[in-house]
Amino acid sequence: MIGDVEQADRTIDLGTGVPHILPKLTIQVATGVGRGPTKLSAFDSALRAAGVHNFNLICLSSVVPPQSKVQVLGGPVNPVGDWGDRLYVVMAHERVEGPGAQAWAGIGWVQEAATGRGLFVEHEGTDEVSVSADIDASLGALCEGRPQQRFGPVRKVVRGAVSEDGRPTCALVVAVFKSEPWHLPRT
Repeated sequence: MIGDVEQADRTIDLGTGVPHILPKLTIQVATGVGRGPTKLSAFDSALRAAGVHNFNLICLSSVVPPQSKVQVLGGPVNPVGDWGDRLYVVMAHERVEGPGAQAWAGIGWVQEAATGRGLFVEHEGTDEVSVSADIDASLGALCEGRPQQRFGPVRKVVRGAVSEDGRPTCALVVAVFKSEPWHLPRT
């Protein structure tokens, strides 16, 4: 479940002695590629492919909350919620059109093993190498600006698509934090 809150405790890896956290928040990462008659419809098609199309997306900045686990999915997310609910995400998307045009999007992150807190970055472009390099450079700079933190290695998901027939095309990567209704039940 997206944003499912669980009881968090610390555990110790008996092999390494390193403390680990049990997550309170699971952040799921999915990708999508879409095509359509316009760049906007291609974007909507990519949202559908990633499973986040019927939500109002609220884009977050670069901070992964403590006690979070980032999980990369092999398919679309299936967020809990209703039509039009808020969905908190970090998202990268690139929209292109024209024969042979390439769309690339990527999200990268680092986390502290002991706390689960970390940083996200998102980049878009027209080639995979540039997007991947931008993710690495951004995370390097963000980590350098926080020398007191002990972040682990860079992890990333990059997705691309080619506009083979010239139609508008979109590549998208999304990290889904949680959904929330607009109207909370009265207690």
